[in-house]
Amino acid sequence: MALLQRAGFDVRLCKEECKGVILIVCFFPCLVPVFAAINTVTDKFTESVYVLANEPSVALYRLQEHVRRSLPELAQHKSDMQSWEEQSQGAIYTVEYACSAIKNMTDSSVYFRSIEGLLKQAISFKDQMTSSQGRSPNEQQPPSST
Repeated sequence: MALLQRAGFDVRLCKEECKGVILIVCFFPCLVPVFAAINTVTDKFTESVYVLANEPSVALYRLQEHVRRSLPELAQHKSDMQSWEEQSQGAIYTVEYACSAIKNMTDSSVYFRSIEGLLKQAISFKDQMTSSQGRSPNEQQPPSST
């Protein structure tokens, strides 16, 4: 542009923005249709590239890339989840076993009450026997261990 001005040409600039491309048209108005044709060709080329970039095979490639990148992390999460599941199953078994033991202990309270009643009965019989025999002071004391 500066070269044309130095050469003495009357440079009139016409700036026209067309889809991000700034066209500078010098004083040659015959170039306007050429720039329009170039603009049409570039639009068609851009559209073709866009179609090719979003073709199903490209989509499958991108899907494959996504799976390749994310699969190791997902596998690690799966491994962690399986480990946590095993730990949880162990804890659940322990809790169920403890609950079963407590239930059995609660159920055995009937037997403990029966044993307690029998022990009270035995103590009562012993007291009755002791009182019926009546210890006399002349009875021999058990030998002392000296």
